[in-house]
This record gives sequence, C-alpha cells and structure tokens, in this order.
Amino acid sequence: MSGHSKWSQIKRQKGLADARRGQVFTKLAREISIAVRQGGSDPQANSRLRLAVQRAHDNNMPLENIERAIKRGTGSSDATALTEVTLEGYGPGGSAILLQALTDNRNRTLSEVRNVFSRNNSSLGESGCVSWIFEPKGVITIEADKVDAEEVALLAIDAGADDVKVDEATVEVHTQIQDLEAIRKTLEGKGIAVSSAELLQVPKTMITLDEQSALQSLKLLDRLEELDDVQHVFTNADFPNEVVEKFQG
Repeated sequence: MSGHSKWSQIKRQKGLADARRGQVFTKLAREISIAVRQGGSDPQANSRLRLAVQRAHDNNMPLENIERAIKRGTGSSDATALTEVTLEGYGPGGSAILLQALTDNRNRTLSEVRNVFSRNNSSLGESGCVSWIFEPKGVITIEADKVDAEEVALLAIDAGADDVKVDEATVEVHTQIQDLEAIRKTLEGKGIAVSSAELLQVPKTMITLDEQSALQSLKLLDRLEELDDVQHVFTNADFPNEVVEKFQG
C-alpha cells in the first residue's frame, strides 16, 4: 500500500468535514480557472479542464460554482494573476515532499510553506531535490467494499492500466496520463462507481517511517494542505496503519 494512497484516503475523509468543504471548493475553482486560462473554456478541447471539472463533480461542487470558475478563467484578473509553483523538501525521517501551488504572490507562498516546514522538523529544499522520486500518473480510486477488487483489476489491466493496488479500503488504478479518461469511462461503463480520477505525482520508491516520524509527517502534510495556495501535496512516506488510526483519532 503506497504512502500516496494512505494520505489520499486521509485527505478524502477529512475533506468531508464542513470546515474543509469551502477550502476544497476554492482550490477546485482555482484549478478550473487556470485550466481555462491555459487551454480555453471548451472541455472537449481542453483535457486539463475536463479533468478539473470531473474532479469538482467528484467532490460534489455545485454546478454554479463550476460555471463561475470557468467564467473567471476567461477574463478575470484574479485568474490571470495565478502562477503555478512546485516546491520540494524533506519531511521527518527523510521522507520526500512534493507540493504544487497556485498563487498570485510567489514570495508569500514560499514564505508560508517554508514556515510550515521549519515548524515541523522538516526543511524546504532546492528545485529538483526530490522531484526525481515521483512520476506523473493517472490515479483512479474506487471504494473496495463496493466492488469485486479482482474483477476491477482484470478490467483495468485489460483496458490498459499500468498497475492496480488493493487494500482494505480502496482499489487504486494507475494509468499513463493520456489513458486516464478512457480507462475511467471503461470502468464506469461496466457499472463500477469511481470515487475520483486525478493526475497525481506517484512515488517510485517508498520510505518506511518509525511511529514518531510518521506522526510528525502526517501533521506536516495536513498543515501544508491547509495553506490556501497549496493545491496538492505528495510524499513517499509509508504510514503504518496503527499510526494512521492514531492520527485520525
């Protein structure tokens, strides 16, 4: 079970809370707006926008919010001011941290991220220090208790998936970026309910942390996710189940 998967599960569970719902919608709206700015407002001609809108639907974002974000991307000054920033660093126990942000003030974002790292026994690194550990993948997530995991794995591999990872909570299908949408449609065409389908940075190698470092790392990831400018946070840390339960408790 990858650390990416466990952290994704924790994020989804925490994201269900009303306190975080507004922040989730804000980040989704930013992603939609930047996608429109870069590739136009027609989802059929803009794959990044299609994925952003689908992700918004997956998170139950209201249609009017989605339409407002698309309009904002076509001409609003706050959308055109956004810049994509990738930052890298080292977490507790030497784990790799890669984060993606959308910001209208790079210096502010850099300062906020550095402050979170320094307060959590971690350090922000130079560009390229850990990015080589990750590779972009399409990741389709399905709730394991709603499907026959073996059947899903066979269908996904037949449809062209690279890998399928199964645990007690989820079935996670990894694809090449260009195959993500087609494989999702294939699975849904077979009646399989997809929880999410995203383009993510998946670690090539994992690092196992002791309990103290794992708890510190989870707190660090959570605080990074809370920053308004941060869109995604990825790690190669592997979290023992008992540590995840303690963190969630």
